[in-house]
Amino acid sequence: MTTQKSSFWFTPKGLAALGIIGAATYFLLIEHREHVSQFLPYLILLACPFMHLFMHGGHGGHGGNGTHGQNEGESEQDAYQRGLEKGRRESQHRHYH
Repeated sequence: MTTQKSSFWFTPKGLAALGIIGAATYFLLIEHREHVSQFLPYLILLACPFMHLFMHGGHGGHGGNGTHGQNEGESEQDAYQRGLEKGRRESQHRHYH
């Protein structure tokens, strides 16, 4: 059995940080709506690199995907066929039970 480390955002400190960020965002939008709206297009553009940096943790980054390391294991076509067959077996198993 493997234990999975929970995300920082679900710890008490993370939830407190989310609350403070949420409160600051709320007051910033309420009190300074005119100032914030003129920078909105730039904030959307800035969201792209931040999402790229912080959201790659979910799938392991750029290390083991695609054509890297194909010499060590099976080809993409073999992996695709194996996954397709596994999916068909699971689908048939669920259908009959």
